[in-house]
Amino acid sequence: MTPMHLLAVFAENKPSQTARITQILAQAGVNIDWVTIASSGSFGVMKFLVDKRDQAAAALKAKGLMVSLLEALAVEVENKPGGLQRVADLLGRHNLNLDNCSGFVANNRAILIIEAHDLTQAREILQKNGLRVLTQEELQGL
Repeated sequence: MTPMHLLAVFAENKPSQTARITQILAQAGVNIDWVTIASSGSFGVMKFLVDKRDQAAAALKAKGLMVSLLEALAVEVENKPGGLQRVADLLGRHNLNLDNCSGFVANNRAILIIEAHDLTQAREILQKNGLRVLTQEELQGL
């Protein structure tokens, strides 16, 4: 299974920075399918799931931004109370930390985007317990 990659952009936390970064992506013809922004003090990290990862990374780097790729999993859970708890419990029982997580519902399908230290093991545990791990293409088709 092809790993899913998020584009992580380390940037200064100041007005118009988000507009600057998203403008670079738009001008490069890159569509943003998912985004999360976290800041701490004067800097922050913006993470994107985009349709043209390599093109996006090149455009951002050309403008002097620090960009890296992060492997992540997109996990479909039941769209009812306890979906996230099930994933957290399964990983925790196998001594895997849920490093970062966000989620959304599209077409009544609940999706968690997760980052963990050992994604191969996390994928195996989740799939063995009946959870569906989506490919990047499947996620973008929602």
